[in-house]
Amino acid sequence: MEEKLHFLLALAREKHFGRAAQVCGVSQPNLSAAIKQLEATLGVPLVDRGSRFIGFTAEGERVLEWARRILGDFQALRADIEMMKKGETGHVRIAAVPTALPVMARHTSALWDAHPGVRITVYSQSSTEILSKIDNLQIDAGITYLDNEPVGHVYEVPLYRERYHLITSADGPYGERKSITWEEAASLPLCLLSREMQNRRIIDHLFEEVGAAVEPKLETTSITVIQTHVATGVWSTILPRVMVEVLNLPQHIRAIPLVAPEMTRLIGMVVAKRDPQPPLTAALIAQARALAPLLSAMA
Repeated sequence: MEEKLHFLLALAREKHFGRAAQVCGVSQPNLSAAIKQLEATLGVPLVDRGSRFIGFTAEGERVLEWARRILGDFQALRADIEMMKKGETGHVRIAAVPTALPVMARHTSALWDAHPGVRITVYSQSSTEILSKIDNLQIDAGITYLDNEPVGHVYEVPLYRERYHLITSADGPYGERKSITWEEAASLPLCLLSREMQNRRIIDHLFEEVGAAVEPKLETTSITVIQTHVATGVWSTILPRVMVEVLNLPQHIRAIPLVAPEMTRLIGMVVAKRDPQPPLTAALIAQARALAPLLSAMA
Protein backbone atom coordinates (compact mmCIF):
# COMPACT_ATOMS: atom_id res chain seq x y z
CA MET A 1 0.00 0.00 0.00
CA GLU A 2 2.82 2.43 0.85
CA GLU A 3 4.34 2.02 -2.62
CA LYS A 4 0.97 2.66 -4.31
CA LEU A 5 0.49 5.87 -2.27
CA HIS A 6 3.98 7.02 -3.32
CA PHE A 7 3.02 6.41 -6.95
CA LEU A 8 -0.15 8.48 -6.48
CA LEU A 9 1.83 11.33 -4.92
CA ALA A 10 4.34 11.24 -7.79
CA LEU A 11 1.47 11.48 -10.29
CA ALA A 12 0.12 14.49 -8.38
CA ARG A 13 3.52 16.18 -8.63
CA GLU A 14 4.34 15.35 -12.24
CA LYS A 15 0.80 15.37 -13.72
CA HIS A 16 2.03 12.87 -16.30
CA PHE A 17 2.10 9.05 -16.08
CA GLY A 18 5.42 8.68 -17.89
CA ARG A 19 7.28 11.29 -15.81
CA ALA A 20 5.77 9.94 -12.56
CA ALA A 21 6.94 6.43 -13.47
CA GLN A 22 10.43 7.72 -14.28
CA VAL A 23 10.66 9.55 -10.93
CA CYS A 24 9.56 6.38 -9.12
CA GLY A 25 12.01 4.19 -11.03
CA VAL A 26 9.34 1.90 -12.51
CA SER A 27 7.80 1.38 -15.93
CA GLN A 28 4.69 3.35 -16.88
CA PRO A 29 2.55 0.16 -17.16
CA ASN A 30 3.62 -0.87 -13.64
CA LEU A 31 2.72 2.52 -12.21
CA SER A 32 -0.66 2.58 -13.99
CA ALA A 33 -1.40 -0.97 -12.81
CA ALA A 34 -0.55 -0.10 -9.21
CA ILE A 35 -2.90 2.90 -9.25
CA LYS A 36 -5.67 0.75 -10.78
CA GLN A 37 -5.12 -1.77 -7.97
CA LEU A 38 -5.48 1.05 -5.44
CA GLU A 39 -8.73 2.10 -7.14
CA ALA A 40 -9.98 -1.49 -6.97
CA THR A 41 -9.08 -1.75 -3.28
CA LEU A 42 -10.89 1.49 -2.43
CA GLY A 43 -13.78 0.86 -4.83
CA VAL A 44 -13.67 4.33 -6.45
CA PRO A 45 -11.97 5.89 -9.50
CA LEU A 46 -9.08 8.15 -8.44
CA VAL A 47 -7.80 9.43 -11.79
CA ASP A 48 -9.57 10.98 -14.78
CA ARG A 49 -8.02 9.20 -17.73
CA GLY A 50 -8.05 10.03 -21.40
CA SER A 51 -5.26 9.66 -23.91
CA ARG A 52 -3.19 11.41 -21.22
CA PHE A 53 -3.46 12.36 -17.56
CA ILE A 54 -6.40 14.78 -17.07
CA GLY A 55 -6.61 15.13 -13.30
CA PHE A 56 -7.94 13.50 -10.15
CA THR A 57 -11.54 12.74 -9.34
CA ALA A 58 -13.09 14.20 -6.18
CA GLU A 59 -12.39 10.85 -4.49
CA GLY A 60 -8.84 10.97 -5.82
CA GLU A 61 -8.25 14.39 -4.28
CA ARG A 62 -9.46 13.09 -0.91
CA VAL A 63 -7.21 10.02 -1.17
CA LEU A 64 -4.30 12.34 -2.00
CA GLU A 65 -4.90 14.23 1.25
CA TRP A 66 -4.79 10.95 3.18
CA ALA A 67 -1.73 9.77 1.23
CA ARG A 68 0.20 12.91 2.18
CA ARG A 69 -0.79 12.50 5.81
CA ILE A 70 -0.02 8.76 5.97
CA LEU A 71 3.31 8.97 4.15
CA GLY A 72 4.33 12.10 6.05
CA ASP A 73 3.62 10.42 9.37
CA PHE A 74 5.50 7.31 8.25
CA GLN A 75 8.51 9.41 7.22
CA ALA A 76 8.40 11.12 10.63
CA LEU A 77 8.27 7.72 12.35
CA ARG A 78 11.28 6.49 10.39
CA ALA A 79 13.26 9.66 11.21
CA ASP A 80 12.39 9.34 14.90
CA ILE A 81 13.49 5.69 15.05
CA GLU A 82 16.69 6.38 13.07
CA MET A 83 17.64 9.12 15.53
CA MET A 84 17.02 6.75 18.44
CA LYS A 85 19.19 4.07 16.79
CA LYS A 86 22.02 6.18 15.39
CA GLY A 87 21.92 9.44 17.32
CA GLU A 88 21.83 12.90 15.80
CA THR A 89 21.88 12.00 12.11
CA GLY A 90 19.51 12.64 9.24
CA HIS A 91 18.84 14.84 6.24
CA VAL A 92 16.95 18.14 6.50
CA ARG A 93 15.59 19.84 3.35
CA ILE A 94 14.71 23.53 3.61
CA ALA A 95 13.45 25.87 0.87
CA ALA A 96 13.34 29.66 1.05
CA VAL A 97 12.00 32.45 -1.15
CA PRO A 98 14.98 34.27 -2.74
CA THR A 99 14.65 37.40 -0.60
CA ALA A 100 14.86 35.30 2.59
CA LEU A 101 18.04 33.42 1.59
CA PRO A 102 20.30 35.81 3.58
CA VAL A 103 18.80 34.55 6.86
CA MET A 104 19.21 30.87 5.94
CA ALA A 105 22.78 30.67 7.26
CA ARG A 106 21.57 31.51 10.75
CA HIS A 107 19.03 28.65 10.68
CA THR A 108 21.36 26.07 9.16
CA SER A 109 24.32 27.05 11.38
CA ALA A 110 22.20 26.81 14.54
CA LEU A 111 20.82 23.43 13.45
CA TRP A 112 24.23 22.01 12.55
CA ASP A 113 25.76 23.37 15.75
CA ALA A 114 23.15 21.51 17.81
CA HIS A 115 23.10 18.41 15.57
CA PRO A 116 26.54 18.09 13.89
CA GLY A 117 25.69 14.72 12.31
CA VAL A 118 22.93 16.24 10.18
CA ARG A 119 23.08 16.82 6.40
CA ILE A 120 21.27 19.94 5.17
CA THR A 121 20.01 20.83 1.69
CA VAL A 122 18.82 24.38 0.95
CA TYR A 123 16.70 25.28 -2.09
CA SER A 124 15.74 28.66 -3.53
CA GLN A 125 12.07 28.41 -4.53
CA SER A 126 9.01 30.56 -5.09
CA SER A 127 6.38 30.69 -2.32
CA THR A 128 4.04 28.54 -4.43
CA GLU A 129 6.73 25.91 -4.98
CA ILE A 130 7.52 25.82 -1.25
CA LEU A 131 3.94 25.01 -0.28
CA SER A 132 3.66 22.41 -3.04
CA LYS A 133 6.88 20.71 -1.93
CA ILE A 134 5.74 20.63 1.70
CA ASP A 135 2.44 19.07 0.58
CA ASN A 136 4.26 16.48 -1.52
CA LEU A 137 6.83 15.60 1.19
CA GLN A 138 9.76 16.95 -0.87
CA ILE A 139 11.01 19.37 1.80
CA ASP A 140 10.83 19.48 5.59
CA ALA A 141 10.45 23.24 6.07
CA GLY A 142 10.12 26.47 4.11
CA ILE A 143 10.81 30.14 4.77
CA THR A 144 8.22 32.19 2.96
CA TYR A 145 5.60 34.94 3.20
CA LEU A 146 2.88 34.42 5.79
CA ASP A 147 0.49 37.34 5.30
CA ASN A 148 0.28 38.14 1.60
CA GLU A 149 -1.20 35.04 -0.07
CA PRO A 150 -2.81 31.89 1.43
CA VAL A 151 -0.24 29.49 2.89
CA GLY A 152 -2.49 26.44 3.27
CA HIS A 153 -2.62 23.89 6.06
CA VAL A 154 0.81 24.38 7.60
CA TYR A 155 2.26 25.24 11.00
CA GLU A 156 3.73 28.77 10.99
CA VAL A 157 6.56 30.40 12.98
CA PRO A 158 6.71 34.19 12.33
CA LEU A 159 10.32 35.44 11.96
CA TYR A 160 10.54 39.07 10.78
CA ARG A 161 8.93 41.68 8.56
CA GLU A 162 10.40 42.63 5.18
CA ARG A 163 10.96 46.38 4.81
CA TYR A 164 11.45 47.59 1.25
CA HIS A 165 14.28 49.82 0.03
CA LEU A 166 15.18 51.32 -3.33
CA ILE A 167 18.71 50.29 -4.29
CA THR A 168 20.13 52.95 -6.59
CA SER A 169 23.26 54.89 -7.50
CA ALA A 170 24.27 57.81 -5.27
CA ASP A 171 24.80 59.75 -8.51
CA GLY A 172 21.24 59.09 -9.70
CA PRO A 173 18.25 61.46 -9.49
CA TYR A 174 17.28 60.29 -5.98
CA GLY A 175 20.71 59.21 -4.72
CA GLU A 176 20.92 61.79 -1.93
CA ARG A 177 17.39 61.32 -0.57
CA LYS A 178 16.65 59.95 2.92
CA SER A 179 13.45 58.34 1.64
CA ILE A 180 11.63 57.96 -1.66
CA THR A 181 8.01 57.36 -2.59
CA TRP A 182 6.88 54.37 -4.63
CA GLU A 183 5.56 56.76 -7.27
CA GLU A 184 9.01 58.37 -7.62
CA ALA A 185 10.73 54.99 -7.78
CA ALA A 186 8.52 54.01 -10.72
CA SER A 187 10.32 56.54 -12.93
CA LEU A 188 13.68 54.74 -12.67
CA PRO A 189 15.06 51.94 -14.92
CA LEU A 190 14.20 49.02 -12.65
CA CYS A 191 15.65 45.52 -12.52
CA LEU A 192 13.18 43.26 -10.63
CA LEU A 193 12.52 39.63 -9.81
CA SER A 194 10.16 37.97 -12.28
CA ARG A 195 6.41 37.71 -11.73
CA GLU A 196 6.35 34.11 -10.47
CA MET A 197 8.08 35.39 -7.33
CA GLN A 198 5.78 36.65 -4.58
CA ASN A 199 8.19 39.51 -3.82
CA ARG A 200 7.51 40.82 -7.33
CA ARG A 201 3.74 40.46 -6.91
CA ILE A 202 3.97 42.49 -3.69
CA ILE A 203 5.95 45.21 -5.44
CA ASP A 204 3.53 45.30 -8.40
CA HIS A 205 0.59 45.62 -5.99
CA LEU A 206 2.22 48.55 -4.18
CA PHE A 207 2.91 50.36 -7.46
CA GLU A 208 -0.73 49.79 -8.50
CA GLU A 209 -1.88 51.15 -5.13
CA VAL A 210 -0.22 54.51 -5.87
CA GLY A 211 -1.39 54.52 -9.48
CA ALA A 212 2.05 53.98 -11.00
CA ALA A 213 2.39 51.86 -14.14
CA VAL A 214 5.72 50.04 -14.03
CA GLU A 215 7.41 48.02 -16.74
CA PRO A 216 10.83 46.93 -15.45
CA LYS A 217 13.66 47.17 -17.95
CA LEU A 218 14.98 43.80 -16.81
CA GLU A 219 13.35 40.81 -15.09
CA THR A 220 15.11 37.78 -13.63
CA THR A 221 14.73 34.89 -11.20
CA SER A 222 18.30 35.45 -9.96
CA ILE A 223 19.36 37.73 -7.12
CA THR A 224 22.92 37.54 -8.50
CA VAL A 225 21.74 39.01 -11.81
CA ILE A 226 20.06 41.87 -9.92
CA GLN A 227 23.19 42.41 -7.80
CA THR A 228 25.54 42.64 -10.79
CA HIS A 229 23.27 44.98 -12.74
CA VAL A 230 22.64 47.35 -9.84
CA ALA A 231 26.39 47.47 -9.13
CA THR A 232 26.93 49.16 -12.52
CA GLY A 233 25.06 52.22 -11.28
CA VAL A 234 22.81 52.18 -14.36
CA TRP A 235 19.97 50.10 -12.91
CA SER A 236 17.91 50.38 -9.73
CA THR A 237 15.98 47.70 -7.88
CA ILE A 238 13.70 47.19 -4.88
CA LEU A 239 14.69 44.69 -2.20
CA PRO A 240 14.05 44.03 1.50
CA ARG A 241 16.58 45.58 3.87
CA VAL A 242 17.66 42.15 5.17
CA MET A 243 18.88 41.31 1.67
CA VAL A 244 20.65 44.64 1.14
CA GLU A 245 22.84 43.94 4.17
CA VAL A 246 24.50 40.90 2.56
CA LEU A 247 24.81 41.94 -1.10
CA ASN A 248 28.14 43.72 -0.60
CA LEU A 249 27.24 46.42 -3.13
CA PRO A 250 29.78 49.10 -4.13
CA GLN A 251 30.03 52.26 -2.02
CA HIS A 252 28.38 54.36 -4.73
CA ILE A 253 25.15 52.31 -4.38
CA ARG A 254 22.66 53.42 -1.72
CA ALA A 255 19.67 51.78 -0.04
CA ILE A 256 16.86 54.27 0.46
CA PRO A 257 13.67 53.43 2.44
CA LEU A 258 10.47 53.41 0.36
CA VAL A 259 7.53 55.34 1.80
CA ALA A 260 4.01 56.45 0.88
CA PRO A 261 3.08 53.74 1.66
CA GLU A 262 5.67 52.31 4.06
CA MET A 263 4.68 48.65 3.71
CA THR A 264 6.03 45.49 5.34
CA ARG A 265 5.37 41.79 4.79
CA LEU A 266 5.71 38.98 7.33
CA ILE A 267 8.29 36.23 6.66
CA GLY A 268 8.16 32.99 8.61
CA MET A 269 8.97 29.30 8.70
CA VAL A 270 6.31 26.82 7.60
CA VAL A 271 6.23 23.07 8.18
CA ALA A 272 3.57 20.42 7.69
CA LYS A 273 1.09 20.13 10.56
CA ARG A 274 2.11 16.94 12.33
CA ASP A 275 1.99 15.77 15.93
CA PRO A 276 4.53 14.73 16.95
CA GLN A 277 6.91 16.46 14.57
CA PRO A 278 10.02 14.57 13.36
CA PRO A 279 12.92 15.33 15.74
CA LEU A 280 14.90 17.49 13.32
CA THR A 281 11.81 19.42 12.20
CA ALA A 282 10.99 20.03 15.87
CA ALA A 283 14.57 21.31 16.32
CA LEU A 284 14.13 23.66 13.34
CA ILE A 285 10.90 25.03 14.84
CA ALA A 286 12.56 25.62 18.22
CA GLN A 287 15.53 27.39 16.62
CA ALA A 288 13.24 29.53 14.45
CA ARG A 289 11.42 30.72 17.56
CA ALA A 290 14.74 31.50 19.26
CA LEU A 291 16.08 33.38 16.20
CA ALA A 292 12.93 35.45 15.57
CA PRO A 293 13.86 38.40 17.89
CA LEU A 294 17.34 38.66 16.34
CA LEU A 295 15.99 38.52 12.77
CA SER A 296 13.37 41.16 13.57
CA ALA A 297 16.10 43.47 14.81
CA MET A 298 18.14 42.90 11.61
CA ALA A 299 15.17 43.63 9.34
